[in-house]
Amino acid sequence: MKNHAIVTGGSRGIGRAIATNLGSAGYNVVINYNSNSAAADEAAKLVEDAGGKAITVQANVGSTDDHKKLLGAATDAFGPVTCLVNNAGVAPKVRADVLDMPEESYDFVMDTNLKGPFLLTQRVAKHMIENAPAGAGHDTFGGQSIVNISSISAYTAHVNRGEYSLSKAGMAMMTQVFAARLAEHGINVYEIRPGVIATDMTGGVKEKYDKLIIQDERGISPIRRWGAPDDIAKAVRVIAEGTFPFSTGEVINVDGGFHMKTL
Repeated sequence: MKNHAIVTGGSRGIGRAIATNLGSAGYNVVINYNSNSAAADEAAKLVEDAGGKAITVQANVGSTDDHKKLLGAATDAFGPVTCLVNNAGVAPKVRADVLDMPEESYDFVMDTNLKGPFLLTQRVAKHMIENAPAGAGHDTFGGQSIVNISSISAYTAHVNRGEYSLSKAGMAMMTQVFAARLAEHGINVYEIRPGVIATDMTGGVKEKYDKLIIQDERGISPIRRWGAPDDIAKAVRVIAEGTFPFSTGEVINVDGGFHMKTL
């Protein structure tokens, strides 16, 4: 089976690195973007320069109508999808005390970070089941995988962006729910939990995290550097290539050791 991946939010940052790394593994990659077509085109070129093939598809992950368009474009271009990477995510437009968080901010974050990925996974999972290779099942990994890009915010309470933490904690359980349901079809599901990664989203808090990661005496993580988008991309590629056929529902921390409690 030829490998074809959909990477949501694939035009920039972590998503672009994931798409490029999969391209270097020979994947055909569907780069989903919401609004920045120029960035998506740049990402597609990087995939092709790396040795893969790529198309770009505009779709709002928070819209179920767009899910049908995204999957349809993917199958029309490359055939059955073998890997879905739920990477697209947004932060609140304004950080606000959880006691004052407006309802529209909650809906904005949850639609893109949890509701959208859940319903897109539901659609793609049915597609994968219909196109599963012969013999795939409880005892045989079929080469199809779903990877959810979560965050250390899944277990780190943010009182000034509570909706973001909730969305990522929900994605953690979403991973387990689909992992349990899809195992009988030989489809494995994983969660990658990034730490503090240098992207556009974290650019506004660089000074704060430079201090917490690098300058403080102990730092918030044993590995004293910012994470890079390619750190996440390498983990996705290992999963997509089927390196862990007897693992599903697994959380892979790519956070410099932030998740550990140390004295």
